[in-house]
Amino acid sequence: MITNALEILYEDNHILVCVKPHGIATQSRTLGKPDMVSLLKNHIHKTSHARGEPYLAVIHRLDQPVTGILVFAKTPFAARELNRQLTCQGFGKYYRALVDGRPPKPEGILEHYLVKDPRSNLSCVCRPQVRNSKLARLRYYTVPDNHRYFSGEYINLSNVTELEIKLDTGRHHQIRVQLAHIGCPIIGDTKYNPDCTASPLWRNICLCACRLDFYHPRTHKLLRFDLCDQTSSAYRPIHRD
Repeated sequence: MITNALEILYEDNHILVCVKPHGIATQSRTLGKPDMVSLLKNHIHKTSHARGEPYLAVIHRLDQPVTGILVFAKTPFAARELNRQLTCQGFGKYYRALVDGRPPKPEGILEHYLVKDPRSNLSCVCRPQVRNSKLARLRYYTVPDNHRYFSGEYINLSNVTELEIKLDTGRHHQIRVQLAHIGCPIIGDTKYNPDCTASPLWRNICLCACRLDFYHPRTHKLLRFDLCDQTSSAYRPIHRD
């Protein structure tokens, strides 16, 4: 359901799953600037009979330019359970990215050490010995052209590849940095794609958190939310549970 520009995929008394649009922060430090937390709290306040400010806990985040699926906890119990799950076994986080060029292999694993520069809010690939560096690992698979998530205005761009990505770690700007490092920067990425202003089509970064798997904190039922579910069974995913 879509509620005042909020696309809510699932909601019960314990959790809320929604699609974060491009350009909206998961949680902003700037007063008066809309973010997902404030928008969702307003939604919960309007649709529930509880008094006072609703409880809503951030479990994981997406970069502000990135769109995709997020889950929030509506109770402290759900927050503890989801955070425990995320820490101990992780969520199934899958992304689609439209990149410039083609990776060296149609599918593979990327492993790099990344370090974040807090002054510029950028990360880069570095040697393992660099102070504060962290191992970043992801798996990617080339999506067939007839099963792309990104279409429309992007369909006629030449020398582009759509990748499905499974994150094994969750580092700062990880997907964006690792793909740029192998010569496949994401289309529309103003931070890591040096040619991103060359096309008027690149209004948004072509990176979407398209699928999220986790266990419900109360029922322990496996939940799967997939923005590409109309095509996901038509080709072999990079990972099956």
